[in-house]
Amino acid sequence: MARATRQSTRKSSRQGIHPVDELLPFPKLALYGFQHVLAFYAAAVIVPVLLGNALGLTRQELVHLINADLLTCGIASIIQALGVWKAGARLPLVQGVTFTAVSPMIAIGLGAGGGTAGLLVVYGAVITAGIATFAFAPLFSKLVKYFPPVVIGTILTIIGITLIPVALQDAAGGAHLVGTPDYGSTRNLAYALGTLLFILALVRVGKPFLSSLAVLLGLVAGTAVAWLFGDVDFGAVEQAGWFGVTTPFHYGMPRFELLPIAAMLVVMLITMVETTGDVYAIGEITRKRVDADTVARALRADGVATVLGGVLNSFPYVAFAENIGLVRMSKVMSRYVVVAAGVFMVVLGLLPKAGSLVASVPHPVLGGAAVSMFGIVAAVGVQILGKADLREERNTLILAVSLGAALLPTTVGPFFDRMPDDLRAVLDSGITLGALTAISLNLLFNVFTSRPTMEIDWEDIEEGGPPAPAFGAPAR
Repeated sequence: MARATRQSTRKSSRQGIHPVDELLPFPKLALYGFQHVLAFYAAAVIVPVLLGNALGLTRQELVHLINADLLTCGIASIIQALGVWKAGARLPLVQGVTFTAVSPMIAIGLGAGGGTAGLLVVYGAVITAGIATFAFAPLFSKLVKYFPPVVIGTILTIIGITLIPVALQDAAGGAHLVGTPDYGSTRNLAYALGTLLFILALVRVGKPFLSSLAVLLGLVAGTAVAWLFGDVDFGAVEQAGWFGVTTPFHYGMPRFELLPIAAMLVVMLITMVETTGDVYAIGEITRKRVDADTVARALRADGVATVLGGVLNSFPYVAFAENIGLVRMSKVMSRYVVVAAGVFMVVLGLLPKAGSLVASVPHPVLGGAAVSMFGIVAAVGVQILGKADLREERNTLILAVSLGAALLPTTVGPFFDRMPDDLRAVLDSGITLGALTAISLNLLFNVFTSRPTMEIDWEDIEEGGPPAPAFGAPAR
């Protein structure tokens, strides 16, 4: 796979066009873009579903949240991949609502009385945090030297490891089936395993074009088999409307309160670290140079998207790690594919019936496909960790303790139940806790002791050079 990627990069470089900037023919753009949408869809809508149910919203209000989320996801992804002014990394990065914000937003909304009244306080905090992210992006990008391979690799490994249980829960039937006889049933596991094996078979024996569409074809094939056995319900498609537009401040003007804003600022700080890791990961995969300006533009896109989220009745946004795994699997690196995916998302946000059709993909089928994609995110993290000197005890401890911290809320749910609600909003996220631990330990062990760290030699990566010297220059 690495050889094919390197050859593709060299070929495009000789033509003067990097694979990231290659504009593919329209049919391929549409197919690859739709594949990104299918891989992304369930994770995109789960946040409004979780928040809406927790705040006691009506079904109509919940549907509006989902449509608003998809519309904003599409706009945000176009900004990130295409680039608008100084916002957008111009890399194949799909934007989605961050899971890190779920617990804090639920706490903020319930604290404000729940329902749409709670949403107004959430949106006030989201808009403020988005503005702060945009303003702070240039300064944060200059702190990249404090994120050496041991930190970036650890964070990406944590993201993959903490997302895999989400995929496995879908493989068992989905969170909504927990406690019922159908959860983990033989049929659900067969759908998940069959989808995964079908994807692996296409990658193993298929031609390059089929291999690049393995996830899309796996989802379609899995859904078709489930439909033949009567396990796909298209009833929601019939009930959904054909057209629906979200209007700014649909639930009323936002309310700006100090403590909710402070909590959301912490969330956005973590998402900035997560986006930084994702930008480096996609740079590693596509062999595209990433510098402080690239990071700053990616973070500005997060800020713009988050402000749009607050205005258009949605939530904070971050680069989606799930779709980074899809780029690695498909070897399709064009950022215009993500632009196409963004257009599809905008259409789905305006056409509830079309969105309902995509949402009909059964949870086990989606879970089977997600296992491979989330696992690849963790694998990219391991690949970057390979650039760090893990024979050095301090680096080993950064990795070991951060992984342990990340698994606390993932494996022991009630661990932080006795903590104050504001503190739990941060501690209940494995990604947040693990990332903060990795950053703090790196500061303690490497930065404050003036020990030399390692930086990525992006010129070597772009030229397809050997990986050994990729990290070798002391940070300044």
